[in-house]
Amino acid sequence: MNITTQHPNPINQKTALKQKMWPHALGIYIVGAILVLTFYAGTVVGFHRGKVAATSPGTGELSGTSQLVPEYLSKDVDFSLYWEVFSILKNDYLRKPVSDVKLFYGSLEGMVAALGDPHTVFFDPEMTKEFTNDLAGEFMGIGAEIGIKDAQLQIIAPLPGTPADQAGIKSGDRILNIDGQDTTGITVEEAVRKIRGEKGTKVILTIFREGFEAPQDFVIIRDKIKVASVKTEFREDGVVVINLIQFGDDTVREFEAAVIDILAKNPKGIVLDLRNNPGGFLDAAIEVAEEWVPSGQIIVIEQNNERTEFKSKGPARLNGIPTIVLANGGSASGSEIVAGALQDYKLATIVGTQTFGKGSVQDFQLLEDGSSVKFTIAEWLTPIGRSIDRNGITPDNEVDFTVEDFKAEIDPQMDNALQLLNVKK
Repeated sequence: MNITTQHPNPINQKTALKQKMWPHALGIYIVGAILVLTFYAGTVVGFHRGKVAATSPGTGELSGTSQLVPEYLSKDVDFSLYWEVFSILKNDYLRKPVSDVKLFYGSLEGMVAALGDPHTVFFDPEMTKEFTNDLAGEFMGIGAEIGIKDAQLQIIAPLPGTPADQAGIKSGDRILNIDGQDTTGITVEEAVRKIRGEKGTKVILTIFREGFEAPQDFVIIRDKIKVASVKTEFREDGVVVINLIQFGDDTVREFEAAVIDILAKNPKGIVLDLRNNPGGFLDAAIEVAEEWVPSGQIIVIEQNNERTEFKSKGPARLNGIPTIVLANGGSASGSEIVAGALQDYKLATIVGTQTFGKGSVQDFQLLEDGSSVKFTIAEWLTPIGRSIDRNGITPDNEVDFTVEDFKAEIDPQMDNALQLLNVKK
């Protein structure tokens, strides 16, 4: 997508990446109901006022494919047609009155949706407010990330200890209905609106997952969701387990404190658990990776019409400590950036299953009326140039974690990690 935007090159300045946007997963949403990840479980690069400065003319292709554009799409745009349709709906639609504002915002939403990119969306002022509020890390909902994958609304990951997690929701669950309403063709934003709600109220998700003979209803009671970023466990065998839940506002501060504690205890090895981590702020993911990747080495590459390399500034204090990274299908965006960098430099062994594959970059621009547009501007590559988007990160040791394992309270992925570190369970 050939787009330039009016902003001071935020992708080269970490300070600009501190803005409240995400990379998150697909349209990954962790908005309590579901938190928006860009952040669509993706990683967000900018949160500012601005307008698209230029767009590329037609190329004879459609949606980035080799499919030829129909003849009518090759003609010059006649904007009088827009107003003709507007007038028809305004004057002749059965159920009057027809809101001018509703038609206008609906047309903007449709224009953005015409790109066919689930990560490129238009938010009206109300949705913009919800989106920006959710990124504070506290919200009302069920505590799961959702997204569209293979044209199906899916659970990317339930957040630990949240209503979704406690109700038995799992990564990869396909959401067929929300309160009895079919989700076919639904957008992530529409799903968010339906799933989120006041504390103490319930929402019913009709779920189908591998192993189910038929869809099942899950009744989930909404609650206030507060997301902690980092949890550490110092095991008696000398291994420290770092559970990195997301890359949010507090992640760098919490991770810094964890690193200080880890160094003081001189551990035998580290297990970095990125399972079900949907991503978050790009700068947080970079600063986490910098604790392993030496200064000057590439952590991630942003590729569009140009190539931008994000390099480590150190201090690489955990470099040299044997490290295993746990990942699964709920690991997206920022967690894939970290896993990919450590894998490329052979600084860690990746254990688990294929990650989600959310490797596109979204920019977020506020508009004068309080609405906003979030749009794809680039994709992420690992240091050696592997594309993350739709591919994900392939583990070095592929180890499944089944429903039966969960019920039996065993964790084969963690067991494998400990074996690689030469310690017992």
